[in-house]
Amino acid sequence: MEAKANGPKEERLCPEIDGPTNPMVTPLLTDLYQFTMAYAYWKAGKHHERAVFDLFFRKNPFGGEYTVFAGLEECIRFIANFKFTEEEISFLRSSLPSTCEDGFYDYLRGIDCSDVEVYAVSEGTVVFPKVPLLRVEGPIAVVQLLETPFVNLINYASLVATNAARHRFVAGKTKVLLEYGLRRAQGPDGGISASKYCYIGGFDATSNVAAGRIFGIPLRGTHSHAFVSSFMSPDEIVEKSLLSCDGSGTCEDFVSLVQTWLRKIQWTHSLRGIFGETNQSELAAFTSYALAFPNNFLALVDTYDVSQTLQFASN
Repeated sequence: MEAKANGPKEERLCPEIDGPTNPMVTPLLTDLYQFTMAYAYWKAGKHHERAVFDLFFRKNPFGGEYTVFAGLEECIRFIANFKFTEEEISFLRSSLPSTCEDGFYDYLRGIDCSDVEVYAVSEGTVVFPKVPLLRVEGPIAVVQLLETPFVNLINYASLVATNAARHRFVAGKTKVLLEYGLRRAQGPDGGISASKYCYIGGFDATSNVAAGRIFGIPLRGTHSHAFVSSFMSPDEIVEKSLLSCDGSGTCEDFVSLVQTWLRKIQWTHSLRGIFGETNQSELAAFTSYALAFPNNFLALVDTYDVSQTLQFASN
């Protein structure tokens, strides 16, 4: 990568760059009309002509004032490994009109993106409508084939990163923001991508273990409603001792300590109405989880309130 004077950065292709995170991102991840145009360029002898494409957007999402640019790394991974397989060539031959000449498929076999130049703002940059995020220069037929995958790789990524940044702005710098959206994401790739771009947008950690492994995002998690519902009373807790955080001492009966503090809270005049009917089965689940993870305790406290559950999921 090198900087251009008074302009964005230029990504130099490197043969050591890994392929896209999602193996479905191949030269076929594009619209059919990109191939029909490529054929028409080739048929007219224009396919080697130099062309310049700019990628931009027309308005900010969510009625906001800015967008966070994301998805650049995946675009670079894509073009660094751009190559048609024989199986893909065969599929294109069966999908395009039979009038397409064999020479076009020979041309596709030989193309890569070694003659393509990409200029872009840095990923994570705050950007604005109608200002190019990417400039792609190269042979027109090749660059045409990059249009749809680039838009696909950048649109969703920038949308999620922008949403995450807006959450971070509202929460402030001191709050910890955790992303737990995998179960409701748009399929596996939507979940992996959302975890990555939430992190880029300012979240601190994710519950998505796969994203943690792939991208090195810190992992955080709680327990599910099933865990809370599996307890009936504190009598079920067998191991009750709890080592202090600094290791200097041990509470031999943490369950009794919890009950003692509950009684103190219940007798506090301002809190009496809130904790007066504490569900002992839920308290047993939370106590048991705290005993299991004394230094990483994080409780899910909305077990029996559907409206709060949906709110928690949306956040």
